[in-house]
Amino acid sequence: MSAAAFDKRGLQIPQLTRETLQEQVFRRVTELILDGTIVPGEMVTVQSLANLFGVSPMPVREALGRLTAANALTVVSGRSIGIPPLNLTRLVDLRNVRIEIEAIAAGWAAERRDDEIITVLAGHLNDMENSIAAGDVKAYLRGNHAFHFAIYRAAGSENLLKIIENLWLQISPYFNMLHGSYTVANEHHQKMFKAMRDRDAEALRNAVRADIDAAYQVLAKRLG
Repeated sequence: MSAAAFDKRGLQIPQLTRETLQEQVFRRVTELILDGTIVPGEMVTVQSLANLFGVSPMPVREALGRLTAANALTVVSGRSIGIPPLNLTRLVDLRNVRIEIEAIAAGWAAERRDDEIITVLAGHLNDMENSIAAGDVKAYLRGNHAFHFAIYRAAGSENLLKIIENLWLQISPYFNMLHGSYTVANEHHQKMFKAMRDRDAEALRNAVRADIDAAYQVLAKRLG
């Protein structure tokens, strides 16, 4: 993919500074994966991303190396990188691990939550409802990610958050395939919001598990 291909989508990405350049590039590429900008079946190159970010190929190459090691990206052919293919075995494994790990974070978050997080979650819920009404898949995926990770950050564990982010890097590119079931997903989000508001850790864990499992059921059916 060329930088021009990104430009056609109307992306506005500011130039990076030299300070902590490697980490900045890593975070930017991570965001492109999490928000569905790099989609399954699409190939990117070191040079196209270097051109996009306005940096040399070296920090991009290092970022892609880290993401490949984390199973978020894979070498497709030659110098091209893409999203790893998802099969049913890998999907089941991701589902099982997510149900355990994300439920733990949710339970901790419910016990530690403050009033500010409730306002934040309400805003993300509203954004997702608006994106569903507008048929804006990318906006919904951004809102979905923001909603979940607001809860997981509230758990107060950086180590747990990194584990969850790695899991999402592997599964979230396929959330595009859930289009048509976002309204049902938001019903789970409403239950998560209520449980968080009520500081009901068990209800929040159950709602998170139900949300993950519902997405799994749709993806498993579409994968055959």
